[in-house]
Parts: sequence; structure tokens; C-alpha cells
Amino acid sequence: MANRMPVDQEVAVLGDLSREELAERWTKTYGHAPPKGARRDFLLRAAAWHLQANRLCGLSPDTRRMLRAATAQVKKQFAATRPGTSAAEPDVITSPVATSRRQLSPGTRLVREWNGRSHTVDVLEEGFAFEGRLHKSLTAIARQITGAHWSGPRFFGL
Repeated sequence: MANRMPVDQEVAVLGDLSREELAERWTKTYGHAPPKGARRDFLLRAAAWHLQANRLCGLSPDTRRMLRAATAQVKKQFAATRPGTSAAEPDVITSPVATSRRQLSPGTRLVREWNGRSHTVDVLEEGFAFEGRLHKSLTAIARQITGAHWSGPRFFGL
């Protein structure tokens, strides 16, 4: 068995490679050229990730299983929406993030501080109560508070 540097040192050495050398590593690793216009920093991160994944035994079995299931669902959905096929209602793809995000129960109170002011939203059966008005979405409330488009769930930390 050959002596190898510790992973952190190998990753540090990648930082000395030129963009062309990193693109060459990408081609060897993935079997095709990197995306057109890919910046050096992106190629460096990809090379570092791949090096660490190989040295540290790759992805966990749970992650591999989840990726296989997600890939199968995407392929199934893609096949169902292609011209010439019967595109009944395609399956909804559930991601780990979406399935782990809690549904808000009526009675839940959300509090968010913004620009030094505390904003409180109450979750109701029919929507969200904020400043005495009923709103259909948290996104509408986030827009009202900030004056800019925000994802409501993200704004409230969900």
C-alpha cells in the first residue's frame, strides 16, 4: 500500500493546480469535459469533494439509497411528460427537506425580528393572521414586512 498524504493536505495541494489541470481532473473523474464556462473555484470544489468522498469511503448507504430513489422518480416523471406518452398526473417528488419540514398546526405562533421590530404571525385553519389581517401565505407577509420578495417559510426560519 502506497503512503498517502492526509486528506486535508491533498485538498490543499489541489489549490495549487491551474484551471486547465482541474478541468483535466474533472474529465478523468466524470468521463466528460466540465460544463462550459465552469470557473476554477467550482472545479476546485468538485475535485476536493471527489477526493474526500473517495478517501473517506464516499456517501453513506442512506444517502445512496435516497439518491437512487430520487433519480428513479425523476426518470419516471420525465418519461411521463415526454411527448407521445400518456402524461397522467406525474408523481410528486419528495425531497428530504420537504418531508422533514413540519406542517404548521393552527394555533402556532411565528415570531421574526426584522429591522429592530418584532413581527408575530398566528397560524389559523384558513391561513395566517398578521397585523389584524388574514393572509393566504407566509410569502405575502414576508413581502409586506420587508418590501421585497422573500420565501415566507425561509423568512420565518421554517
